Amino acid sequence: MNTNKQTTHLLASKKLIGSVVSIGNNCATVKLTITKEMIVDTYNLSHGGFVFGLADYAAMVAINKPTVVLGKATTKFLKPVILNDEVTAVATISGNLNEKKVIVFAVVKNQKNEIVFEGEFVCFVLEKHILED
Repeated sequence: MNTNKQTTHLLASKKLIGSVVSIGNNCATVKLTITKEMIVDTYNLSHGGFVFGLADYAAMVAINKPTVVLGKATTKFLKPVILNDEVTAVATISGNLNEKKVIVFAVVKNQKNEIVFEGEFVCFVLEKHILED
């Protein structure tokens, strides 16, 4: 479904949703370090949206089509993520319902190799950009 060269989400913020580590055959790995700007309280807890964004970005890169968008996500936050954690998302295409609808499963682990998040992403590959007339 993809090439080893990234063709989607080319302007995504590495600081906010991570850096692509690898793109494989129907899979992708993306890594993010949790920074002070992502913290929501005095316990140094990170907002879940950053981990979700990381996993979503990995899912998009696993499909690696310029017009891919997220339609639905079913997710579980399993462990807290805190300041300075290095979290890595591995996304794997788990099913193609057709050429336009693709299911991707993503797992996010911290630097201790603990699963902190997992989710199933239902993605759509559109014929043209969603904002194009």
